[in-house]
Amino acid sequence: MSEAPFLDRIFIQLKHRADVPVLSELHEGQTESVTGTQLLTRISAARRFLLAASLRKGDRCVLLANNGVGWVAANLAVMAEGLISVPLYARQAPVELVAMMQDCSPSLIICGDETLRHGIASLWKEAPRLVLLSEVTDGEATSQEARLLLSDADPVTIIYTSGTSGVAKGVILTVGNVSHMLTCTSARLDLLMDSPIVRHEQDRVFHYLPFCFAGSWILLLTCLQRGCQLALNADLNKLAGDLRCSAPDYFLNVPALLERMRRAVDEQLWQAGGVVRAVYIRAKGAWVRKQERVSQVFDGFWLGLANALVFPTIRKKMIGSNLKALICGSAPLTVETQLFYSMLGIRVLQVYGLTETTAICTMDDPRQVEPGRVGPAIPGVEMKLGESEEILVRGPNVFLGYWNRPEETASVLCDGWFRTGDQGEVDADGNWKIVGRIKNLVILGSGHNIAPEPIEDKIMQRLVGAQQVVVVGDGRGYLSAIITGKVEGSSVQAALDAVNLELPHYKQVRAFLVRKEAFSIENGLLTANGKLKRDAIAKTLSAEIEEMYRAKIGAAS
Repeated sequence: MSEAPFLDRIFIQLKHRADVPVLSELHEGQTESVTGTQLLTRISAARRFLLAASLRKGDRCVLLANNGVGWVAANLAVMAEGLISVPLYARQAPVELVAMMQDCSPSLIICGDETLRHGIASLWKEAPRLVLLSEVTDGEATSQEARLLLSDADPVTIIYTSGTSGVAKGVILTVGNVSHMLTCTSARLDLLMDSPIVRHEQDRVFHYLPFCFAGSWILLLTCLQRGCQLALNADLNKLAGDLRCSAPDYFLNVPALLERMRRAVDEQLWQAGGVVRAVYIRAKGAWVRKQERVSQVFDGFWLGLANALVFPTIRKKMIGSNLKALICGSAPLTVETQLFYSMLGIRVLQVYGLTETTAICTMDDPRQVEPGRVGPAIPGVEMKLGESEEILVRGPNVFLGYWNRPEETASVLCDGWFRTGDQGEVDADGNWKIVGRIKNLVILGSGHNIAPEPIEDKIMQRLVGAQQVVVVGDGRGYLSAIITGKVEGSSVQAALDAVNLELPHYKQVRAFLVRKEAFSIENGLLTANGKLKRDAIAKTLSAEIEEMYRAKIGAAS
């Protein structure tokens, strides 16, 4: 008998890499690595612990810890024992964590540290057994392990959605879902690594996104299956240094980080002044004109000068010298940002998907990337447009259903097609573009339905210092915007005037309010993976929004 196919492949790869580092934790400039054999030993110890706990196939096991070798060992052990892993975000509010745990009724909760264990125990008096991660993975390994037969239909994990609408739902993913996805991701990375740049025996990958998010978890399993050398960032405050130290071939990103890195480059070069700033500014203008096919006489000169004197230094300082590409998911990346990295000679490959589609539906082909689009559907997956241009997906990546929510499952699954809730466009080559979330549509009093995300992106691009932009206006006569960050009203108005020139009248933003405090996970206005909780924002700022519209009407009269 054997475990799931993907687990078999991972364990075989770890045995093949017996004496080679496969996982590293980065701490204060120090690297703590484990070989394939050492990771297998910790997995074996965890399996022994779980077996002694008398858990049965299908029992839920919560994993509440930060990224690390222990997390990986426990997660693989849980799945290998036929249990259902429920990874949760350690930084999420304890009340929200307890609500999700009560929903999935776990038999065991594995906590990364004593603070987490105490926090859960104090809120949930009837909680099941709470243990520390070190108790699970640092014990004695067993020489003989029970080998469970798992079918494609067997669940291996429940991953909770981000809860942008306030309710997190448990997405059940199966052996078949994960096995198919890892085949697709590994094949796409084969294309990426088939590069004229000298290839290492192992892919070098840097990772900072929490493993409890579906895309992050899929990349983790992909790396293990490929025998990569995976470096884990343990402190986001040390992200830049850890990234340069690990010198990766590729790594997974969210748009917010790439936007932040882009703004940092602009600010540093502006402050630097002198020849470097002059060359950079002229090269940026030349690059924009090149994309618009309106090049001027000296544009080639400025781009060539920047490629010789400026861009290599930026690339090396940002991400080291080995990078083949940046991979970006979670939300659409603006075309401007993707073109910025392209100007520096850095490919950005986008992926699109949801937790319900095992994280991925489309992936950019490294050989042909079109900025602003997220690539074609992955092998074996069908995609089409339904009512209101909603993207529908069918294939072996589509989830089994929501845990304990049959009505909500039935509302999004019809004849095997999953309703994503995303508006999209597809070109003649099957290359997809994501417009926005249908539930985020702002419906004006005039009846116009407007996707806020593209407008928010345009404002962000023109407003230095802004951290977030949220467009509102449901039932109103016009759109308004909430801007967070250290920005002045005059700068906001100037940015809106510029953006409005590019928009039809009903999409123009006519009023705004500035909030110095950014939306965050801590104040309850961002989800665990950094997405806007639009309903919560509208409710929290309802008085300010009402006053903004009243003041605008008063000024007009």
